[in-house]
Amino acid sequence: MATTYRALALLLRYPTHEVQAAARDAAAIIEAEGLVPAPIRRALARLAAGLAADDLYDLQERYVWLFDRTRSLSLNLYEHVHGESRERGPAMVGLKELYTHHGLVLAATELPDHLPVFLEFLSVLPAAEAASLLGEASHVIAALGERLHKRQSPYRAVFGALSALADDPADAEALAALLREPDDDPDDLAALDRLWGETAVRFGPAEMGCPKAEALVAAINPPANAA
Repeated sequence: MATTYRALALLLRYPTHEVQAAARDAAAIIEAEGLVPAPIRRALARLAAGLAADDLYDLQERYVWLFDRTRSLSLNLYEHVHGESRERGPAMVGLKELYTHHGLVLAATELPDHLPVFLEFLSVLPAAEAASLLGEASHVIAALGERLHKRQSPYRAVFGALSALADDPADAEALAALLREPDDDPDDLAALDRLWGETAVRFGPAEMGCPKAEALVAAINPPANAA
């Protein structure tokens, strides 16, 4: 189990007074565990320092501008897999059941595919299993990191860390497909309306989500007619 995942989850959460108070401690945990390369740890320390010291309302405004108003930067992982299609509902239910099986109970307002929630889940798993599940989403992680890098956002350090922790690198074809999708501008309201009305973004051969997670869910909940 790696506390680094939990620390990264905190740095990626919506900024609050609690996040500000814990940000530097989160960076210290990441530094102490040493699971990500030193240059990324230094970038995470700068992100944490900014979260701790900057005006809270400015932090919240920048966060909403990035992750809530920009579909291509959504922190809801299944947004990049299923979009708003009907497949997303069963996938979310399956992921929530997987969390419950491992003792992680979500708050009523939390979505199971929200990246900080997923990272909290990974923090309770054995290291190899966590790295394997994270690897299933490595192309989404890489695409988000690339888009944040273009914006020169300090949050890109979190995605660099996650790419380093995943046991599989991003599939080049799947990553290219995601990066071909429009990288929407939150100032262009007409373009945003068009993007939200389009069909679901899909990638890779496993369009239904994370195969390894789905296999775990199936093992937890076998079919009723199984022997």
